[in-house]
Amino acid sequence: MFKKLLIGLFIALLLTPAAIAQDDGKPTIAFLRYRSTGTEDIAKPGVWDLLQSRELISQAERELLDEDLDLNGEHINVLWLDAASDVTNINAMVEKALDRGADVLLTFSTPVTQITANITKEMEDPPILLFAIVSAPYSAGIADSPCIKMPHVTGTHMSIPYEQYVALSQVQMPDVQTIGTIVDPAQTQSVYGVSQITRFAEALGLTVEVASIASSADLAQATATLADKGVELLMIGAGYTESRGIPAILGVAQDYGIPVFGVSPRMIHHGAVVGAGFDDFYGEGVTVGRMIAAHIDGTLDVSATAISSRVDIGVAVNLDTAEEFGITVADAILDGAVMVIEGGELNVLSEPPRLPEMTLEERKADDAAFLAELECTPERIAEEEAALEAAGE
Repeated sequence: MFKKLLIGLFIALLLTPAAIAQDDGKPTIAFLRYRSTGTEDIAKPGVWDLLQSRELISQAERELLDEDLDLNGEHINVLWLDAASDVTNINAMVEKALDRGADVLLTFSTPVTQITANITKEMEDPPILLFAIVSAPYSAGIADSPCIKMPHVTGTHMSIPYEQYVALSQVQMPDVQTIGTIVDPAQTQSVYGVSQITRFAEALGLTVEVASIASSADLAQATATLADKGVELLMIGAGYTESRGIPAILGVAQDYGIPVFGVSPRMIHHGAVVGAGFDDFYGEGVTVGRMIAAHIDGTLDVSATAISSRVDIGVAVNLDTAEEFGITVADAILDGAVMVIEGGELNVLSEPPRLPEMTLEERKADDAAFLAELECTPERIAEEEAALEAAGE
């Protein structure tokens, strides 16, 4: 009797959503993330809104997904896997998704996407890899250009408008001469961000001082080094270490009265005086949701679908930090703000993103039109190959 009970328990374990996903015939989407982040929390509703509008998930199933729970749904299965902020966990996370029979690997962040692409590129019949919240897919080696890429890979990346971001330095301080920034050489997105900040700042005639770090423990010293070099404003790029470590940077910058800008509006939550840059993470979620829906419909040719690029400039201001620093934020920056923190309260000055109301047929037509714009035609591929060749000369 006891032996039969053990066998029954074993079968029950096998019939969990994760196990059923391997052989129930429904598409299985493995959500692979580096860690839970605020930007990911904005993007996920875009994915689920799109799939719900396409009737691929129900309201009850949506509620499970909003809680980051595995789903054995009527039309799709979803698996949640998290690297817990540890790069060394990513390989095992990807292998687990493959072992569970994932048809779609949905990756968020640059390191997860890089490693997932490297693991799957040698597979004879890999699952499709869709990515989002990646700031520099080309310099990270994920692809060479939108259409010159691995055939099982596509997605959408945030194209941070660094030129507009850097220009805010002169809006805030018209006479600024020297700005500072921090780079983590081990992070592709950090290196790319600093290169762009330097490029556009020098085009404005500004001097750029760069401090290098190896970990978050170096942030305070790096800030002090930049302050001692006479920087008048700090502009932080998209690297994980420095963006998450803004409080440590502020702890030193405040002593010198140096304003700190961050490359995302969300950085005001960490204390940046001004956060500006890409802020359409919801739109990234909608884009990969469209790709997933088309894959399920059998209408998505991943190999011929270009990587989408979304550009957005959102400006946010932390007036509490500005007051602590004794800084008056320029009216031109305040006038364009989408978010303001004042008196400890966050005031969102724009409507939250959401999908426009459409019938199912209208939604399908709209999604198809969007994806048609991403078609890698022979002409587009030839143009990108020529551009890559010219850049390499």
